[in-house]
Amino acid sequence: MSGIIDVHTHYVPKGWPDLAAEGGPHAPWLRIESESDAMIMMGTSEFRRIQSDCWDAHVRLADMDADGVRTQVVSPTPGFFNYGRTGPQAAKIARVFNDLALDIVAAAPDRLIPFCQVPLQDTDLACAELDRCLANGHRGVEIGNHVGDRDLDSEGVVTFLQHCADRDVPVFVHPWDMDDSPRLSRWMAQWLTAMPAETHLSILALILGGVFDRIDERLRIGFAHGGGSFAFWLGRTENAWHRRNDVVGTSQYPPSHYLGRFYVDSVVFDERALRLLVDTVGAERVLVGSDYPYPLGERPVGEVVRKSAFLDDRTRELVYRGNAERFLGIA
Repeated sequence: MSGIIDVHTHYVPKGWPDLAAEGGPHAPWLRIESESDAMIMMGTSEFRRIQSDCWDAHVRLADMDADGVRTQVVSPTPGFFNYGRTGPQAAKIARVFNDLALDIVAAAPDRLIPFCQVPLQDTDLACAELDRCLANGHRGVEIGNHVGDRDLDSEGVVTFLQHCADRDVPVFVHPWDMDDSPRLSRWMAQWLTAMPAETHLSILALILGGVFDRIDERLRIGFAHGGGSFAFWLGRTENAWHRRNDVVGTSQYPPSHYLGRFYVDSVVFDERALRLLVDTVGAERVLVGSDYPYPLGERPVGEVVRKSAFLDDRTRELVYRGNAERFLGIA
């Protein structure tokens, strides 16, 4: 059966054990409001309203069929990463959510591909949780774009990424824990400006932080939201690398040299943005992503790819599924 492979979707279980011992007064829990509606709570604060498409595989599969999606990568919701807690606390929370994710995808193991989360603030525990999840049926891992003030070029994260390369496991990077301020609290500006900037910065960390110079080329890593603002500002970064090499020349080669080292998803919503993305990172590095089931995602899934007249049939098929098969290791 042909069809789209969607590499960027999220899940939330329909409830989980009490995590107060691990999460303290801001521990996540789910306030069920009906058979199909719930509110994610962080302690006493409302975090996000969700529906049954977060946990009900049958609802998810019906939406996939309606949009022509054959396969989904089902990843954690980043709000549950808990990188600000101790490593053991975050590891306990990760185990709970990772195990519940397998229950969700069990309804259609040929169509739903689970990605796990790990306590990225503790390298040893992160590697151990990844290995446990791979043994249990997870096929990849989603990580946040930073751990506190440490970007993806911090030694612990690089060690974890090399572990993923050694295990031949795909990594999907999703922004989380954006800065907040009165200027960003209007109009969902955190999502409209901070998320793209955070994703852009995480790609720069791998390039200018020298990670791609040091890490195994077997690493398969992809970035959400079209790589954020990276494609638009690659020229600025390239210019800075040459003009201020004393400050910016921290990678062995100019930034454009590393374009073949990572993937980005297609959830940019506009043909002009997708054209820039394809022209910049290459048609072989763009994957369909939707951010399903959240309201800022793309429905129908792959709509911008479907409607973009500049794509020929071969390139559209690459973006629909061929690139994802390579990224996921299922070709």
